[in-house]
Amino acid sequence: MTASSDKTDRPARKRRKAFWTKQFYAWHWISSAISLAGILLFAVTGITLNHAADIPAKPKIASRTLVIPGEIAETIAALEGEPDREAPLPEPLAKWLGKELRTPLKGKTAEWTKYEIYLSLPRPGGDAWLAIDRETLEVSYELTTRGAISYLNDLHKGRHTGTVWAWFIDIFSVATVVFSLTGLVLLWVHAKRRPSTWPIVAAGILLPVILIIFFIH
Repeated sequence: MTASSDKTDRPARKRRKAFWTKQFYAWHWISSAISLAGILLFAVTGITLNHAADIPAKPKIASRTLVIPGEIAETIAALEGEPDREAPLPEPLAKWLGKELRTPLKGKTAEWTKYEIYLSLPRPGGDAWLAIDRETLEVSYELTTRGAISYLNDLHKGRHTGTVWAWFIDIFSVATVVFSLTGLVLLWVHAKRRPSTWPIVAAGILLPVILIIFFIH
């Protein structure tokens, strides 16, 4: 390659570098905006989970008793004589109970026996269940809550959070990976002007490896 062709290619290389640097900047700030709330949530709950034994959480239990009205009770009576099984509540019953108890029940699977219908309702930061006596049509409902920190910890773990939250965690995780990798590329772009860049990056990678090898048993 001659000196003249090298001079010709140099502006083209600079333009390509400028283009890709601009793209990485754009992806970096977009991914940081998408993952901002998630990073804060998972960082804070990482601390609370790590010190879960030191954070008191006194459960609060609330109970309710209802009697199913006659027109809705017919939806249960129509199913008498069927063998024990697992199936959702009839839609009218699920709708009525959901309104009375302020909890969505549509499509949730219940355990049906000859004498009782039992429905477990686990949730982030607590638990709940309801039982229907098929003879008296009495509904027993119990809700246990363990406070805001327990709720946030369960969000961190994805415990009983449902499909929508699972999708959020996946999207947030992808955005965080993009944020991290584009940040690494931007570090490389500016590393010549910042000599401490790679020693700090290496320390950030080596520190957890050293802790795992020597301090985790």
